[in-house]
Amino acid sequence: MTDPGTKNPGTVRGSGGGIDPRGPRVGAGLTAVVLAIALVTGNVWVLAGQAVIFALGSLLGVQRSPYGLLFRRFVRPRLAPPSELEDPAPPRFAQTVGLIVTGVGLIFAAAGVDAAVEVAAALALVAAFLNTVFGLCLGCELYLLLARLRGPRAAVGQ
Repeated sequence: MTDPGTKNPGTVRGSGGGIDPRGPRVGAGLTAVVLAIALVTGNVWVLAGQAVIFALGSLLGVQRSPYGLLFRRFVRPRLAPPSELEDPAPPRFAQTVGLIVTGVGLIFAAAGVDAAVEVAAALALVAAFLNTVFGLCLGCELYLLLARLRGPRAAVGQ
């Protein structure tokens, strides 16, 4: 159940359908490393690999994505339980945004645009960096903005 009294409308209290908010942040850190490699090398296959991870996060949810599984297996057991759980919908939407950005970069790269890999990697890297370092998920914020524009029922996940 979403807690309307919190400053983050995506915050979920209890153990229902929420996720540990530290998981997507760790995933963003791993994403930033992969995207930095894609940016520096210009390697289309590195960007394609990250696009696949975005696709899995978008389709399966961040908790079942490869980075989510790594978090759950290796990081989560070493941490105290989270004080609050987070609605998984905004991070899942953020994965979709990442997929679109990297997917467009791959399409342009396939069309022969020289800097397509670097530009797509740089754009996605900025978002991943902001999430990792500052906890600012641009895709999540976009999700919440769109939910507010759709009306009060959509904003609370119904």
